[in-house]
Amino acid sequence: MSNPYEKYAALSPFELKDALITLASGKPDRMMLNAGRGNPNFLATLPRRAFWRLGLFATEEAELSYSYLPHGIGGLPRIEGIEARFDAFLSREHQQPGVAFLSRAVSYVRDQLGLSASAFLHEMVEGILGANYPVPPRMLHLSEKITREYIVKEMIGGLISAEDVDLFAVEGGTAAMTYLFNTLRTNGLVTAGDKVAMGAPIFTPYIEIPHLEDYRLESVMINASPEENWQYPGHELDKLLDPAVKIFFCVNPSNPASVKMDQRSLDKMVKIIEQRPDLIILTDDVYGTFAHDFKSLFATCPKNTILVYSFSKYFGATGWRLGVIATHQQNILEQQLSDLSAEEKQRLELRYGSLTPDVPGLSFLDRVVADSRSVALNHTAGLSTPQQVQMVLFSLFALMDGENGYKSAVSEIIRRRQAVLYRELGIPHHETEEAVDYYTLLDLGAISRQVYGDEFANWVNATLNPTDLLFRIAEETGIVMLPGTGFGTQKPAGRISLANLNEYEYAAIGKALRQMMEHYHDEFIARGKDQPSA
Repeated sequence: MSNPYEKYAALSPFELKDALITLASGKPDRMMLNAGRGNPNFLATLPRRAFWRLGLFATEEAELSYSYLPHGIGGLPRIEGIEARFDAFLSREHQQPGVAFLSRAVSYVRDQLGLSASAFLHEMVEGILGANYPVPPRMLHLSEKITREYIVKEMIGGLISAEDVDLFAVEGGTAAMTYLFNTLRTNGLVTAGDKVAMGAPIFTPYIEIPHLEDYRLESVMINASPEENWQYPGHELDKLLDPAVKIFFCVNPSNPASVKMDQRSLDKMVKIIEQRPDLIILTDDVYGTFAHDFKSLFATCPKNTILVYSFSKYFGATGWRLGVIATHQQNILEQQLSDLSAEEKQRLELRYGSLTPDVPGLSFLDRVVADSRSVALNHTAGLSTPQQVQMVLFSLFALMDGENGYKSAVSEIIRRRQAVLYRELGIPHHETEEAVDYYTLLDLGAISRQVYGDEFANWVNATLNPTDLLFRIAEETGIVMLPGTGFGTQKPAGRISLANLNEYEYAAIGKALRQMMEHYHDEFIARGKDQPSA
């Protein structure tokens, strides 16, 4: 009998999901539960309220500058007297939600960060109006200073001075990775045939990028161990000692295992860098803000690390497309650029010569900016200014939250959802210090073993193809999970996001999966425990 699901075997999990959704939606009297989607269903409202209130003030400033009101025409805002006008706005609108936040934000920028309140207000007002190009194109001046304070606090634990960090504001983490791989290749820092190490499991597109014809890189998998709480065993990290490995590419905390690298792993990486000072580390730390006392590889190996952070998950802002690339000002990329051959340097002189007479002095990050707009359009590069303003307000929201109230609240939401899922599954879930719990991996073979023992688990593994099982789950229960193997897990598992549904829906998922497992156990008993199902 032909397998109806075989044609989907080669698809990426994010393409496979469409077929799963179609199957899961096949019964009109049953609710489809898409547990594979990583987009959170919670979001930060206060910095959004502040954004819209600031927009109203900015519009008043535009009309004050140059007003032709019958036709709705305003002008560019003036910095002279802007603080006094803002104070009047606060006084007039003080009862409106979001206005008090704006007042506190200006005070924080002036009193805690030591920046000019007038310059800050003028940059925010100009930015939210979106009436000018992003200048400089890498990131607005004060926006970069404020956002890097947030990055240093949340990702680096204050272990590095914010003054030593440069940022490029980009359209989310995926744009960051696209730009980075392009510039690494363009500048000869990676070439076809080079090895790139992947910390697996990892976000599926990151597995796919190196194999594109644009790059043709060889992947080396650094496999985290489920038996070691999804940490990288020492012998796996030792693969990075191979001088042919040019880049170590990881997501930390991991996706989909959802745990942060422990201190042992961070210490191990420091020792590896001592032996491999040329190794480039590229880390996507989007889930770091959900972790307690998070420390990025950027904190321990700053000169070797390119950090990518997206505001998408923590603030519920996937549609905003907000992210940054961070590099240390004294990074090894600059040294590697200076060590290129004379022929390569001449090629790059021709590429970037229209931007500066000192191409060798053009930093790696500024090359990323230029390459993002095919060099010739460098002056129009950069994230739109309204997006940068929202990024700043998100950053200030977290910086001013001394009690970490928002962080505690979103973490509690996720962990309550996890608790009801495992309760209805009928199996224990052991929490660890490194767990972030944005996702959970359900190893259905392991769950079968926990509930019904080895004999049944062996039957499940021999009888049910893991991908087929996800299709059966979708068809029979209306639940969509993504295959863990598509993220580089070594054992079959289903990825469930704990961020995008409500508690009662996770309870329904746990209950439905438990009932399905009981059904298969009944079949196992009826077949005499050893006959495979059709």
